[in-house]
Amino acid sequence: MDPESGKSDDHQKKVSWKAVLLLAYQSLGVAYGDLSISPLYVYKSTFAEDIEHSQTNIEIYGALSFVFWTLTLLPLFKYVFIVLRADDNGEGGTFALYSLICRHANVSLLPNRQLADEQLSTYTIEPPTETETNSRIKFFLEKHKILHTVLLIVVMLGTGMVIGDGVLTPTMSVFSAVSGLELSMSKQHHEYAVVPITCFIIMCLFALQHYGTHRVSFLFAPIILVWLICISALGIYNIATWNPSIFQALSPYYMFNFLKKTKKGGWMSLGGILLCITGSEAMFADLGHFSYLSMQIAFTLIVYPSLILAYMGQAAYLSKHHMIDSGYKIGFYVYVPEVIRWPVLILAIFAAAVGSQAIISCTFSIINQSQAHGCFPRVKVIHTSDKISGQIYIPEINWILMILCIAVAVGFRNLKHLGNAQGLALMTVMLVTTCLTSLVMILSWKRSPLLALSFLIFFGSIEIFYFSASLTKFLDGAWLPILLAILLMSIMFIWHYATTKKYEHDFQNKVSLEWLLALGQNIGVARVPGIGLVYTDLISGVPSNFSRFITNLPAYHRIVVFVCIKYVPVPFVPPAERYLLGRVGPEEHRSYRCIVRYGYRDVHQDVNSFETELVASLADFIRMEVKYDSGRERQSMDEADRRLTVIGSSCINEIEETFGFGSVSVELSSSESNAEIKPAGVGKKVRFLIEERSGPSLVSPVSEELNDLYEACEAGTAFILGNSHVKTKPGSHIFKKFAIDIGYNFLKRNCRGPEVALRVPPASLLEVGMVYVF
Repeated sequence: MDPESGKSDDHQKKVSWKAVLLLAYQSLGVAYGDLSISPLYVYKSTFAEDIEHSQTNIEIYGALSFVFWTLTLLPLFKYVFIVLRADDNGEGGTFALYSLICRHANVSLLPNRQLADEQLSTYTIEPPTETETNSRIKFFLEKHKILHTVLLIVVMLGTGMVIGDGVLTPTMSVFSAVSGLELSMSKQHHEYAVVPITCFIIMCLFALQHYGTHRVSFLFAPIILVWLICISALGIYNIATWNPSIFQALSPYYMFNFLKKTKKGGWMSLGGILLCITGSEAMFADLGHFSYLSMQIAFTLIVYPSLILAYMGQAAYLSKHHMIDSGYKIGFYVYVPEVIRWPVLILAIFAAAVGSQAIISCTFSIINQSQAHGCFPRVKVIHTSDKISGQIYIPEINWILMILCIAVAVGFRNLKHLGNAQGLALMTVMLVTTCLTSLVMILSWKRSPLLALSFLIFFGSIEIFYFSASLTKFLDGAWLPILLAILLMSIMFIWHYATTKKYEHDFQNKVSLEWLLALGQNIGVARVPGIGLVYTDLISGVPSNFSRFITNLPAYHRIVVFVCIKYVPVPFVPPAERYLLGRVGPEEHRSYRCIVRYGYRDVHQDVNSFETELVASLADFIRMEVKYDSGRERQSMDEADRRLTVIGSSCINEIEETFGFGSVSVELSSSESNAEIKPAGVGKKVRFLIEERSGPSLVSPVSEELNDLYEACEAGTAFILGNSHVKTKPGSHIFKKFAIDIGYNFLKRNCRGPEVALRVPPASLLEVGMVYVF
């Protein structure tokens, strides 16, 4: 019995299990939609060209055996029981694995890393003691800088293939569902009907994206659940009607017999069989919406047995119907009784749309993560749900995906080429996940390198076997995901390279603190009312764009805050740990530093709430600084600039660090905030009220500093951003010139500006032109 709640532990367990089962039910529509509709096209893609359906049933028995063991080994054993455990604070996907690796080994290429980031509650989990072998592997990875770049390129490859899958899956799913019309129309008519109907459904699907997944998600799980029940019932009916002994085909013997008879043709047909595991990577990427246990229950108890029964039912029907034209009517609908064929067709179209939604949402999510890691041009991210931060909508990506999906549907016009393209994209992503998971086992889980190597060899060999079969179809559609991946990797690598070089340029050309303190009326520089937020990527020092601003306009605001918006390799940063505040120069200069830390899943705040929280945090910082500095000696200007304080709602973590080297000391103290933020009623202004405590009142310098902050809030806030132009040095390599002068500048001109990403109001924006040469 819980003495506080008065409820028994058994009741709490029942409530907990209810929540888990509810999540398992909801995961059917989001995480397993793509995987559940694979029976629509697997057998038709397998028997499209390379092999024929003969009287001996060796081909159909072998295909069923391959489907069964592929579903068992990869989605069930690899993903559900192993990979889903490699979560990053509950988040899954390629970048989640990359973040785990970067946190446990110094292999990240993010330039503005801080020791203070390691004190985040979501950053580390207390690991077991490292073994000597694990330490050697970690040291080897950290020592060779080329491996850092190779690791990032591998992650980019997986990301590019996931985005490519976002183009292929909606087309493949909808096209295969609509192709059921071929049984009710002549071949001449259905060819002219399937493609237009597919394009129309794709347009409707993408046109609904801006409403957000949460508005229609209540329909997803019932549709997929009804679909799984439908294909299970059809499977049982066909097994009982046509071939009850089809269960013997589950033996691995039939796989070897299949390859022995079909030889090269059977090996090439594996590109169609592997489509039975489409959606496995999306299942891992959508982990953040649910829990490991709920997804395990949903897959093992509902999805997996339903799919096995569906494939067995199809194989049972085909084993007794050898006169079917394999190039035309060997698809899903041929084994559906004619009485219910139209209802099943309608249900399949709805299920295909739902399955496509999962990979579209996954594409939005992974692009947002790429952008957070500095690997993708800035795009406008709209959060469509106030409760679930992962539900986002990106307008530019949505319409680009729609155009590409329609182009693929019109250009390919058959399941054979679509299946070849989708199979190659799928196996590439799975290979990347296998490699990254093996590193997570060593670095994060602290498992034996031999165990990680066994995992890599066992599952990697299966995936390479399928990958080689897909690669043979390069000219028959498999070139498309390769082309898309190369294009996307080039975009991501160029953007990341230029972003890193810009940071290095800013770091090398930052202005000394003495220059800032020398500014005054004696040299013609005036202080004007208001708050000036100077945005920079630097975590220390004065940025060069501020000196450029002073050079052209010899005046700056009474309160100056150097704001650094940075991303930490964690999925989210708790609000109480988001703001890292410090002082730049002495107290009378009224200059501060604010490092705002976001995770790759965090929601960007609206500018009004950001200003409100920033002013509140500054007021707390001023108040708390007196308490902690009362027993300390006067510090130098450099020490004051290096000392940063985490301002939270419930506790204060004071972190003193020396950037680049040195140690971190953390002091914890519970203290209630004395700053209260109230709306001023006009524009973006904010007011704060300092309440008197029963103890000693605020000393005069603190009161004066808080009054200055209040008056600056009343005067308004200006946002100072750098407007950069990048070019290469004379004599640079031709590839570098093409990448920077043409590629990067083209992307910069055609992507969202930093003011849009940071949600800066145009009326308060001041841009400073900056030229970067490298």
